[in-house]
Amino acid sequence: MRAVVQHRFGAPEVLELTEVDPPRPLPTEVLVEVHAVGLNPVEAVVRAGHFPLLGPPPFILGWDISGVVVEVVPGVHRFRVGDEVYGMPFFPRAGNAYAEYVAAPSRQLARKPRSIDHVHAAGVPLAGLTAWQGLVDVAGVGEGHRVLIHGAGGGVGHLAVGIAKSLGAHVIATAGPGKHDFVRGLGADEVIDHYAVDFTTAAGDVDVVIDPIGGDVGDRSLDVLRPGGLLLSLVGRGDRRMTDLAAARGLRFEGISVEPDHHGLERLAALIDRGAVRPHVSRAFPLAEAHRAHELLDGTTQGKIVLTAR
Repeated sequence: MRAVVQHRFGAPEVLELTEVDPPRPLPTEVLVEVHAVGLNPVEAVVRAGHFPLLGPPPFILGWDISGVVVEVVPGVHRFRVGDEVYGMPFFPRAGNAYAEYVAAPSRQLARKPRSIDHVHAAGVPLAGLTAWQGLVDVAGVGEGHRVLIHGAGGGVGHLAVGIAKSLGAHVIATAGPGKHDFVRGLGADEVIDHYAVDFTTAAGDVDVVIDPIGGDVGDRSLDVLRPGGLLLSLVGRGDRRMTDLAAARGLRFEGISVEPDHHGLERLAALIDRGAVRPHVSRAFPLAEAHRAHELLDGTTQGKIVLTAR
């Protein structure tokens, strides 16, 4: 099969399309013919060697897949050959997703949303589960809560807007001026231009903040939270300073570490199929152009970037 392999750390050019042996599914696993692969910023950091999550090269990057089950190991009962599935198997261990076939535990996959194609479904798992697990499992967002989402036009942010709205929240979003109409179209109640306006003066009395940026943005986000409010960070897991700073002000700080979750994927699929969450793909590239796709993983992309394998 074809797969994108890197043999050294470095710039996007280290990603090379080559022929490798296809994986063989083990007990509890299915073999998926991959149609599309969603890209995430963490992959650019791993590729460059700044976050050695997968150890030294060679390895195959990627986790988000959408495709068709082509083999089911006896004893697996969740899927049959021909089922369309999506998921982010094995994260944070190697998922080997930049490939034409992936072997994955059946309980780390779910049936693909019926209303969207594989390209859009592939953009959902890691970003969508990050938002879902943060908003639902950690924050317990519900009717009437006020939620501030930073970077609402990005991968996690644009899905978080729809999820928060579906939970009954009032959604305040920060985004660059070119993404305002896009974010409003996703359901945001208020949109703040973070280049022109200090969000701490434009938003307040917030129950939950989602922060994919960190640094000064994380610190200042504490200023808009009401007593007992929660700052959810995508980049500050284990940040003792922020934990103590929040606690001293009667607030909470939590880092989000996403994990495979077929229940969450099923809930996301239901929201997508009823139109409450709308995955957006800004660009799709073939596997052979993975290096070009990685050049866009700079945090400014609207929605998601995807590779196509079929």
